[in-house]
Amino acid sequence: MSHQHIYRIRFLCQKKVYEVYAKQVFQGDLYGFVVVEDLIFGESSNIVVDPSEEKLKAEFDGVTRSFIPMHEIIRIDQVEKRGAAKIFSIEESSNSKPQAPDFVYAPKE
Repeated sequence: MSHQHIYRIRFLCQKKVYEVYAKQVFQGDLYGFVVVEDLIFGESSNIVVDPSEEKLKAEFDGVTRSFIPMHEIIRIDQVEKRGAAKIFSIEESSNSKPQAPDFVYAPKE
């Protein structure tokens, strides 16, 4: 049985940090874009529902492939198992959440 890789992708979108999980991440044919395919979300049969993950699930409903600009990527990690997908603001400063990096390109106000 082959082991399926899971990737955690953190990127900036509309002044927020998105953290999603996917089965495939690669450099796309469109120059300057990272392709994210096969997004992974929690099972719909879970008793406890995370509103942040549900919002992401609804936003990416029907999306088979996302093209994310390279300069918006914060970090890509290969992980053992999926965590909860989430969205949080750049201003949040908590030890439990990753901090946004210094910007290569400053977001427009």
